[in-house]
Amino acid sequence: MVSRLVDVTPVVPADQLVAQMVPPTMFDDVSFDSYIPDPAQPSQAAAVKACREFAETVAARRAPRKGFFGRRPKVVQGTGIYLDGGFGVGKTHLLTSIYHDCPAPKAFGTFVELTHVVGALGFNRAVEELSGHSVLCIDEFELDDPGDTMLVSRLLAELTAAGVSVAATSNTLPEQLGEGRFAAKDFMREIRKMSGIFDSIRVDGPDYRHRNLPPAPEPMADEALAADAAAVPGATLDDFDELCQHLATLHPSKYNRLVDGVNRVCLSGVKPLPDQSIALRLVVLADRLYDAGIPVRNSGMKLDAIFTDEMVAGGYRKKYLRATSRLLALSRFDSVGG
Repeated sequence: MVSRLVDVTPVVPADQLVAQMVPPTMFDDVSFDSYIPDPAQPSQAAAVKACREFAETVAARRAPRKGFFGRRPKVVQGTGIYLDGGFGVGKTHLLTSIYHDCPAPKAFGTFVELTHVVGALGFNRAVEELSGHSVLCIDEFELDDPGDTMLVSRLLAELTAAGVSVAATSNTLPEQLGEGRFAAKDFMREIRKMSGIFDSIRVDGPDYRHRNLPPAPEPMADEALAADAAAVPGATLDDFDELCQHLATLHPSKYNRLVDGVNRVCLSGVKPLPDQSIALRLVVLADRLYDAGIPVRNSGMKLDAIFTDEMVAGGYRKKYLRATSRLLALSRFDSVGG
């Protein structure tokens, strides 16, 4: 019998929330050397150089130091780097390479994951758990929620004062790429208390997930989808509406455990989502599926129809475009990891 995600209610102990902040497994083997800059985009080669130097600086700053007369050395404020660019230009590859090159302890997570960890642990506990790290890598830094932005800005101020360095990425919408560094300016404004420690690095280029790739695949028939799920060990098969309802019962910090060990996610009856709260939960799930490289198959409507035009035109546009990009990439995967 094929398993269902709606039957899984994962439990994640609080003390494991920070420990699980590591890069997605699909990035286990990436490095600065494996990033191949596009010759037509000189900013990419420059970004590799800047990120490599940042990681070297973090490692040097965390090397053992002795204070005068046996006293503890003074804590040096952490440094920062911010990668600004569009979808699919390799920013996560570079961010993960930074993580791999920095000494432990260290942490890696998306902006959303970080806010979920702080929410689950409480602010003071989160600071305590992260303050001994060499680096905190934050993927997909988001500026569309003032409350979350203020929370993370305060957190980063505490951590950098404790000597933690910070590397972050964010997305500029494709149509804004030629309009100047708006995302970088927004980022610096929102973290103005410590913007002086951040070097902003531009990474230009087209979305590699969409280069020479066909549009969203046609949905499968329900019978074919069920047969596909039954034929793949570790596959799950869920009704789209039921899964969306189940996601509402789980804290988003548990979504990665929800899909742990899953080799394919099959969704029947996919259709446009009715409201923003459901859509944002699905964005988080799409991120976790993409992190794990789990293929997605579906019946109903195409995967690029999940987020309505009205949603995409609103304040969470970047999230919905990213989720759509990732779901389409997963729909072309044949097995876990692509």
